[in-house]
Amino acid sequence: MHSINDRENVVNRALTIILATLLLDAVGMSLVFPILPGLLRELAGADATTYHYGALLAVYAAMQFLFSPVLGALSDRFGRRPVLLASLAGAAADYVLMALAPNLAWLYVGRVLSGVTGASMSVGTAYVTDVSPEPERAMRYGQMGAAMGLGFVVGPLIGGALGEWSLRAPFVAAAVMNALNLVMAWRALPESNQNRTTRLEPRKFNAFSALHRLSGRPPLLPLVGVFAVVALVSQVPGSLWILYGQQRYGWSAFVAGMSLACYGALHAISQAFVTGPLVARLGDKRGLLAGMAADGLGFVLMGVATAGWMPFAILPLFAVGGLALPALQALLARQVDERHQGELQGTIASLTSLIGIAGPLVATAAFAATQKTWPGWVWFVAAAFYLLALPLLFSRRAREA
Repeated sequence: MHSINDRENVVNRALTIILATLLLDAVGMSLVFPILPGLLRELAGADATTYHYGALLAVYAAMQFLFSPVLGALSDRFGRRPVLLASLAGAAADYVLMALAPNLAWLYVGRVLSGVTGASMSVGTAYVTDVSPEPERAMRYGQMGAAMGLGFVVGPLIGGALGEWSLRAPFVAAAVMNALNLVMAWRALPESNQNRTTRLEPRKFNAFSALHRLSGRPPLLPLVGVFAVVALVSQVPGSLWILYGQQRYGWSAFVAGMSLACYGALHAISQAFVTGPLVARLGDKRGLLAGMAADGLGFVLMGVATAGWMPFAILPLFAVGGLALPALQALLARQVDERHQGELQGTIASLTSLIGIAGPLVATAAFAATQKTWPGWVWFVAAAFYLLALPLLFSRRAREA
């Protein structure tokens, strides 16, 4: 009995460290949003700010796409712990580099390195899969989503507050946080991967070949298609929320920032306290459907909302919509044995990053094309996209899952 309790304590401590790592990934990614335009004006001039802002976001997502399968495969072969420690050390050094960046080129180098180290999310997901019994995985994935959601609330607040004092200060804060997390992980994070692959296959490092290999797993392929649809739709509120609110309802920067903080906070609460119990009650597939239904209804209501207070009232629907991805991740994880969880999670993270490159560009372009004639049109299209997932989810191959 004593040994069982000791093991539970070790697992809980390890999960705390993993969640802290994911939270810091989100903080580091999002704290640059408030300060990046000002820093770009300083380094590139006002005329080039918009171009470089979009390019830096795309570079980050591209690096995550390319390196998520690399880190996932390395963790399958050498273990989760050394890969996570290396990522934390690299992230701390990278933020120091960006804090000291003397010109625009160094800022790009910093965002490249930040995207590479941020790709460790796939390793963190594999770690959680290693230490979580199958019935608890959806709950654990929900807690991961809560950590990321909290990071996206805290990050802009830190960036905006410290940016008032110095545009470089937020990077220093991120470096310090990653360094502290590195020390904590070094001292207390045990290795979770007890079924390591015997050799390292270079082909697993190719993000595109990782996507191609999914065709060899018939029940997995339609579920990955569903994941792609859900991930693409999830780009819409992330890309348009502030832009739509300011142009459609005349939100001030304060109201827009408050709405984004409320969005992230409700999402985090839902992921931490609602996802696990609700998915356990409904099952993974019905939990996925409930999440898509809530999200879709929220999109439709956003499309018809005419007053600035209405999006705040719709936010709880989007929070419940957060059920979809954890439930879907649990469905996907059941299709792969323990030795290949890192590879699967790396591939999923790569797909998410690939969609993250194109999704914001598509969403903002669609809104720009219709904002004068029918500004809510983009929300209706997002809701309709969920219908594409249903034939995949109920296909014969998916029913074998």
